[in-house]
Amino acid sequence: MTGEPAAVAVVTDLAIGGMTCAACVRRVEKKLAGLDGVTAGVNLATGRARVNHPPEIGSDQLIATVEQAGYTAALPEPPRKERREDGDEAEDARQERHRLVTTALLAVPVLVLSMVPGLQFRNWQWLCFVLAAPVAVWGAWPFHLRAARGLRHSAATMDTLVSLGVAASFAWSSYALFFGGAGGTGMRMPFSLVPTASDGVAQIYLEAAVGVPLFVLAGRFLETRARRGTGAALRALARLAAKEVSVRDGDGERLVPIEELRVGQVFVARPGERLATDGTVVEGSSAVDLSLVTGESEPVEAGPGASVIGGAVNAGGLLLVRATAVGADTQLSRITRLVTEAQAGKARAQRLADKAAGVFVPVVLTLAVTVLGFWLGAGAEPQAAITASVAVLVVACPCALGLATPTALMAATGRGAQLGVLVSGPQALEGLQHLDAVVLDKTGTLTSGHMSVARVTAVPGGLGEEEPVRLAGAVEQGSEHPLGRAITAHARRTVSGEPLPALTDFVALPGKGVRGRVEGRLIEVLAPDDALPPTLAQALSASETAARTPVVVRVDGEPEALIEVGDVLRPGSYRAVERLRRLGVRPVLATGDREAPARAVAADLRIEEVHARRTPEDKAALVHELREQGYRVAVVGDGVNDAAALAGADLGIAMGSGTDVAIGAADVTLVRGDIETLADAVRLARSALGTIRANLLWAFGYNVVTVPLAMVGLLNPMLAAAAMSVSSLLVVGNSLRLRAWQPSPTGPRPSRPAALAARRPL
Repeated sequence: MTGEPAAVAVVTDLAIGGMTCAACVRRVEKKLAGLDGVTAGVNLATGRARVNHPPEIGSDQLIATVEQAGYTAALPEPPRKERREDGDEAEDARQERHRLVTTALLAVPVLVLSMVPGLQFRNWQWLCFVLAAPVAVWGAWPFHLRAARGLRHSAATMDTLVSLGVAASFAWSSYALFFGGAGGTGMRMPFSLVPTASDGVAQIYLEAAVGVPLFVLAGRFLETRARRGTGAALRALARLAAKEVSVRDGDGERLVPIEELRVGQVFVARPGERLATDGTVVEGSSAVDLSLVTGESEPVEAGPGASVIGGAVNAGGLLLVRATAVGADTQLSRITRLVTEAQAGKARAQRLADKAAGVFVPVVLTLAVTVLGFWLGAGAEPQAAITASVAVLVVACPCALGLATPTALMAATGRGAQLGVLVSGPQALEGLQHLDAVVLDKTGTLTSGHMSVARVTAVPGGLGEEEPVRLAGAVEQGSEHPLGRAITAHARRTVSGEPLPALTDFVALPGKGVRGRVEGRLIEVLAPDDALPPTLAQALSASETAARTPVVVRVDGEPEALIEVGDVLRPGSYRAVERLRRLGVRPVLATGDREAPARAVAADLRIEEVHARRTPEDKAALVHELREQGYRVAVVGDGVNDAAALAGADLGIAMGSGTDVAIGAADVTLVRGDIETLADAVRLARSALGTIRANLLWAFGYNVVTVPLAMVGLLNPMLAAAAMSVSSLLVVGNSLRLRAWQPSPTGPRPSRPAALAARRPL
């Protein structure tokens, strides 16, 4: 008896409103996890939740569950509504600024009069009371509202602490003014950084009642602006997407919304315009600026037949481009999606911080009540006990815990996208940081992949040279490998004036070659074996001396020709390997190619460990063997034959110029296909993880130091509020430094032998 197959989980993104601290994050995650089969990751910095759930649980149920926790939730708006979203955010920012400015105008006189005894005129305390009342009620209203909402759902958050602190300070001050003797005409109040004895007259703490909401509002306003800065790269990517496109067809040229563009249609890209989508140039030539999409610093020449990327800027002449991908299938969409998904994840340290934040607020509330009871039980005056209790409430800050990882991650992934490095999430950053061995593919990774046919040797008395090349070029039309593309290009040049024949029954044999039927015959283009005619065997020996890559063309099982293909090293391969070695990463070359070309490349790049003639299974086994030896292994590749090794490594790194299969199996993608950016990725990851550790150390250390000081009465509530706001700003500010992170200079030039080798065919 067989059971039904398990349903595939659905991933839904939700925009969450009302979260202010890590305790909010923990509560939303726990509430969603209460549904059967549901797991969720919530990001405080982006206000987004990524929810994995069974298909039978719809988005309406997820939204209702979040609302039951006391927060708002909605499906993110589609890209076309981005401008409206920006308008809504701007309106929210204006309201926050208005509340902050009004609060400051009312609070500053109260603070000045309370802190400077020389300015305290007759009945000054009553003026302060009149000014403080709207601050304690209206200025702190967002905190009171969210605290009440949490109370209805039996939840306590940072807003609960702030609301209680403001309410307690204002309530005690009101009592002191009306019933405790502080409302007398000649009342004076000295300023002290710590609570002082009252000499029988109840003191007022209106400066705490206005200072707490003022400093917290100011801190959150600045924090919000800073957090938007960490996501600037993602918003810049979103702005690259075209809204309209000029389509050219039999009816002429017409302007249509980008959503109506279809694959195969021809669109116009005028000088200075962004390309609407990915495509192939059919007419015209120009320089295309890819800097904002892939980080490529120099414009790339594009002519008929060249592939171009949507979002790139046409820097020269008029181009007619045939669309090859639209919507979510474009490279710009994939880059944006990868960056978004990366920013939704959490590092291991942040998951620990979130667990701590889940119990943080209840613990602080318990401490505040305990401090109040202790001081009262010890015979202290009620106002001293209340002051210490309020200081405990106000100084505690789970906000910094919640912001430690997401702000750094947003800044790092955004900066990486600008430099052409896409990471799938915090786990990938952690993997890059601890990397100590990297398995490098040869063709298309260390070499340019721009191969060309160097020589063709035909079997005497066979089909000759041209016919095997024509048939091999036809079957290689179905191949993604650079070697196959070189053979197809050579075949088209050889039989110029007529198209290559049609291909059927195509099969790729990873690590071996390809086969298919052309004109009714079985054509195989495979790696050489020992059973070769003498002429081809002799040519094979010569190709090994020249370090070229040979393949045998078989027609209906009979060898007909040996085709030798040459490649050149990428210009940055030497520097990339050298920089990895300096970072403590051991380079290993693994290729399906023969020993001679592999050794030639390894010698030029000074790679000591070489594994040639490796099948995809052999590469995966090599990765497993290195991991068994204790290495944390990354694999860099670009083809189908690398997918198994990429998936089995601690970290898979795909070349952006490679296949979708390789990119899909990888944790990191080098968008430009430039191997030298791998060293930059390692350094960026180490900087990002170092920033996250520093943020968490500060967030934990701040609370460990300040909460005990508040408990023993050594912190004024107003200063406690300022310190709490500054703690969050320091965390966000530290993360923002990653936006300015710069890759290292180009570094040492290759030695002369290596530089010469980089120019010769391999």
